[in-house]
Amino acid sequence: MPNRTRIDLLPIQEVVATASPRAWRDGLVIAREPDTVTVALLDGDATVLATRAAPAIGEPVAVHLVAEVLALGGAWYSARPVVG
Repeated sequence: MPNRTRIDLLPIQEVVATASPRAWRDGLVIAREPDTVTVALLDGDATVLATRAAPAIGEPVAVHLVAEVLALGGAWYSARPVVG
């Protein structure tokens, strides 16, 4: 298993993300507020996530919306979609 840093990640989130690799979606950070990031996904969608991750604007990330995980470099962060 790869050695990655896990931030606020539940074990079940890691299991789901690892078991379903096709659900990862690549994107770029387009906005950052305290405790949230907005990611423009490369398939044309955008999503706002509540997370402790602190990527720079324009930084590439990967998002697993099923497992609610945001990958930034070698770290995985818990990332819950913001509704509303």
